[in-house]
This record gives sequence, structure tokens and C-alpha cells, in this order.
Amino acid sequence: MKKQFIWGLSAVLVLLTAKGIYAQDTIPIKTLPPVTVTATQKTIPEKVWKNFRKYFANAENPTWYMANKNFLIKFMTDDKLNRALFTKRGSLIYHISYGYEKNLPEDIRRQVKSTYYDYTITRAIRVNEATRLIWVVNLEDAKNLILVRLEDGEMEEVQKLEKS
Repeated sequence: MKKQFIWGLSAVLVLLTAKGIYAQDTIPIKTLPPVTVTATQKTIPEKVWKNFRKYFANAENPTWYMANKNFLIKFMTDDKLNRALFTKRGSLIYHISYGYEKNLPEDIRRQVKSTYYDYTITRAIRVNEATRLIWVVNLEDAKNLILVRLEDGEMEEVQKLEKS
């Protein structure tokens, strides 16, 4: 009697499990439509092109996009990925450069390491916007990921995540 009960219970569990697996397959997966960035202009205005070349003479492989009425340019310099945004009149709005610890100025690196001495600097991002120079530094140790922002000698911990 006991064996029959166990076999019956096992059969019910197998059927429920199989039904659960099948039910999961019928759940529709929603995906977002692809995003396409297109330019409405075929040519780059001369002022924008001249100022881009003036600011970034050593830029490699520039790719141009329209962002609203501005020009977004993605390009490489040395070993760093860069993004710059220009107005249609050629004024630089911002420049972002994605680098590593070796790209940090020594005083910024020293300031970060004085507080986060047990952490590895995994990314260093430089943001130039108008008269502001901001560094965003990603740090990592065995247990945590930390995002630090530095501007005008002030350092602020923006986010701290615990690794799982």
C-alpha cells in the first residue's frame, strides 16, 4: 500500500512538473523594437567639421549621428573611445572620453586611492562640459562595485553595489 502511494505521488509530481515546464514555454516574450539613429542631413556643416578637427586632430574613425538638432560624433583617440556633441553652429557642448586607470591624472588617481586603497580602478571616464571637468571612476574589489565622481577637488561616492 505504501509503495502504491509513493508511486502515485511520484506520478502526480512528474505530471505537475511537466505541465509547469510546458506552461512556461507558452508565455510570450516581449521584445523592444530596434532603435535606429539616422541623420536628416547628408553633409556635415563646415563649421562643425572644422571645429571637430580643431578640438580632435588625432581622432580616428569618426562616426557622425544626428541627436535632435546637434551632431554626435563617436571616435577613437589612442586607446580611448570618445563621444563629442556639437551644435549645428559648431560649438562643442560636451566631450566624454572612456579610459582606464592609466589615463587618470596622477593627482586624481592619488585622491581616489587614498580612500579606496584596496580597490582596483576598472574604468576612468572624463566628462568635459562647458567649464566643468568631471571624472567618473569605477572601482571594484572582491565584494563591491563603487562609482565615484570627482569635480573641483571634491570626491563623492555616487553608488555602491554588493556583488552577489
